[in-house]
Amino acid sequence: MRGLGPGLAAWRLLPLRLPPRPPALRLRSGRAGPAGALERAMDELLRRAVPQTPAYELREKTPAPAEGQCADFVSFYGGLTEAAERAELLGRLARGFGVDHGQVAEQSAGVLQLRQQPREAAVLLQAEDRLRYALVPRYRGLFHHISKLDGGVRFLVQLRADLLEAQALKLVEGPHVREMNGVLKCMLSEWFSSGFLNLERVTWHSPCEVLQKISESEAVHPVKNWMDMKRRVGPYRRCYFFSHCSTPGEPLVVLHVALTSDISSNIQAIVKESPPSEPEDKNRIAAAIFYSISLTQQGLQGVELGTFLIKRVVKELQKEFPHLGTFSSLSPIPGFTKWLLGSLNTQAKEPGRSELFTDYECREIAEATGGPVSETLRAFLGSSEWVKSEKLVRALQAPLMRLCAWYLYGEKHRGYALNPVANFHLQNGAVMWRINWMADASLKGVTGSCGLMVNYRYYLEETAANSTAYLGSKNIKASEQVLSLVAQFQRNSKL
Repeated sequence: MRGLGPGLAAWRLLPLRLPPRPPALRLRSGRAGPAGALERAMDELLRRAVPQTPAYELREKTPAPAEGQCADFVSFYGGLTEAAERAELLGRLARGFGVDHGQVAEQSAGVLQLRQQPREAAVLLQAEDRLRYALVPRYRGLFHHISKLDGGVRFLVQLRADLLEAQALKLVEGPHVREMNGVLKCMLSEWFSSGFLNLERVTWHSPCEVLQKISESEAVHPVKNWMDMKRRVGPYRRCYFFSHCSTPGEPLVVLHVALTSDISSNIQAIVKESPPSEPEDKNRIAAAIFYSISLTQQGLQGVELGTFLIKRVVKELQKEFPHLGTFSSLSPIPGFTKWLLGSLNTQAKEPGRSELFTDYECREIAEATGGPVSETLRAFLGSSEWVKSEKLVRALQAPLMRLCAWYLYGEKHRGYALNPVANFHLQNGAVMWRINWMADASLKGVTGSCGLMVNYRYYLEETAANSTAYLGSKNIKASEQVLSLVAQFQRNSKL
């Protein structure tokens, strides 16, 4: 998942069922005339739709804004067909309807003054409560009231997806926008907490609409056809998803599981097209392999759904197979090829500064590629053609295994694993257990991670302690194989 790793795919949500709006407010971007007219329409809309923050003393006595005002915002926003127009509206909302900084300064000064002189605890607590109230941005009230509309929560999920897309495309930027994204993420995290989520299993007899959505949302290992989909929900396979109580049957995050005799080291053996002819034999099942987890709604990125889903699925599998004790992922390593190519580029610019390969490996690779290592290898790794050369595959196995181990274990972002999939599983308390050579021979696997995959193993009795150690002290629990490869890298490389 990208937060959950690479398997993220956003869908447009179902249309909202909202009350009709007055004809005078039926504004559409294509009919608003020049850009200035559209911007004026946006400002007018926001003045009408975003509720005023009532005085602290009246916060529980002020009536909610009319439902139609929130519906106006939803309808107007839905009529903006261009991403840039939606970004403009969201930017205006973030900049013009956030926190009243004057109020925050005034209330902060009041709290500081009270702390400097002896006062009753109740007086100080109320002052702090006033400060908390002043720190709430005005647009939060709009989001809160939209959530009460029929289909309003789904609308806000899509709105956040649009906001994330606009930020990625740099259509809208700045601290106010980032703050609004954070506020919306926190609100969605509350609405999509585990108590509101339903676990559902997908089988070949599930509604066609659900099977179609599961197929379309699979971004880690794309589904080829209906026979492939049948295999993934058939014998020795399980597929589960979370839906929300407000949208029953609508997949939010999907987990695919393979039931195997041992921990899988190759994805092609799991996602082969033809389903087995024999019925499922429980005695042959000793391990559960999580081989794909995909978030179907981009607007829920960063909301803790994948972690909850894995925990719920483990309990479900233990009910079905009481003897089952081995749980592991078979995960892609997105970003490894890009990181490796970047390291090769650095080596080419500064010879001798970052030796990635031993002298013996350089000779072997040069013999297989027919040219200088840094130049020819960059060209080969930029495509998938190199896997057709058995000689080059053999020459690259040892160095790429240790480089991959370092990328997963040693490369950090703010002290945590740089790789998003590694970070996800390590946060869950898994152990970085085994790196697998040529585990994904697909075009995506070869170009994205040089065909390598990794098992993150879940020792259920240790996950809580491992998670605490990783989140608190940034310690990565890894197996002897991974640590041995890391040690080899440290001896042979100078990144």
